[in-house]
Amino acid sequence: MKRILLALSLLSAMAIPGEAASLVRSYSYYNVRGTTIEDIEKQISMHGPAIDNSGERHPGATTMEFSTRVRYREYNDRCVVDDAQVTVRAKVVLPRWRDRRRATKGLQLIWDTLAADIKRHEESHLGIAKNYARKLEETLRALPRMRSCKDLSQRVEQETTRVLAQHDAEQDHFDEVESINFESRLERLLNYRMEQIEAGRLRY
Repeated sequence: MKRILLALSLLSAMAIPGEAASLVRSYSYYNVRGTTIEDIEKQISMHGPAIDNSGERHPGATTMEFSTRVRYREYNDRCVVDDAQVTVRAKVVLPRWRDRRRATKGLQLIWDTLAADIKRHEESHLGIAKNYARKLEETLRALPRMRSCKDLSQRVEQETTRVLAQHDAEQDHFDEVESINFESRLERLLNYRMEQIEAGRLRY
């Protein structure tokens, strides 16, 4: 359920559109089979994405790559950041249940609740990344002018490393909080769905 920062590319360009930080995402799925909650748990532990070398499997995962393009401009013997654009490219992996028609209504309800929470969790990682992409753009554009573009590019690298370290720390903190609250959150979501069904506002 946690994201991975795959890479950072820091590029210098002559002309870059002055757009806000952008997020490009794609989705892929792994199959989950079974007609009991035990089956589903086992399938997730066997086929869910592994995000590190521990071999531990997760219900979902998001991998991200930050690409930063910086345009420099020289005037009056000084160099400034004329523009900075950050793009986050994300790949989200989610579960897909293949045995829904064979399962009980109760299990379908549990799955719908679980699957929705997994997707929400992963998309929350995307939201955090987008916020930090904007922060990085603002930070780089606000850098003071320096005597040379070489010196300024080194400062850009330093600030990029600093902001992305903050990003990683917030992503890790989000995972920790979500993990602690998982059971109570799922129970609360299940109760809410059941109340909606009983009130006739939701069908399953």
